[in-house]
Amino acid sequence: MSDLKFTSPHVQEPGKIASILKICYADLVTSEPDFWANEAEGWERFDTDVYEDPGGIGDCTFLSWLDDKLIGFASYDPRQWPTLGIIGHNGILPEYQGRGFGKLQIAEILRRFQKRRFSRAKVSTLDHPFFIPAQKMYLSCGFYVKRWIPWEGCPKYRLIEYEKDLK
Repeated sequence: MSDLKFTSPHVQEPGKIASILKICYADLVTSEPDFWANEAEGWERFDTDVYEDPGGIGDCTFLSWLDDKLIGFASYDPRQWPTLGIIGHNGILPEYQGRGFGKLQIAEILRRFQKRRFSRAKVSTLDHPFFIPAQKMYLSCGFYVKRWIPWEGCPKYRLIEYEKDLK
């Protein structure tokens, strides 16, 4: 496997991150369009925030490149430093999924957290079948399930929170 290279999102035009999210979640949206289609507004807003706040959330988001191909991106929230670093989006385009690239993105975020001396890292996902690969990946990265909580977006799914000690 080739090494991934990580760059600032600002090497691309606005809209690229929302585009990646739409592609990554296309199967989920197709499975229940009446429910998941509204998520696209949040993806657009996230993209706008990244490009309008380059020193804030834009600095906590990176693009992932395999050779000269953009294959995904990841983000994190460091605002609870030094106690807790929160992993945000971690998206790999479908044609590159299942090859360990999402895990490499998580490793890059954890490296950044350790460099800044965070005590723990946190990530969450849903207990929806679409997210089973993400659930397995977080466990394989050394995270443990901290808790299951009702998801405010829909009572039929629960949010799974994972944590990892970094010290």
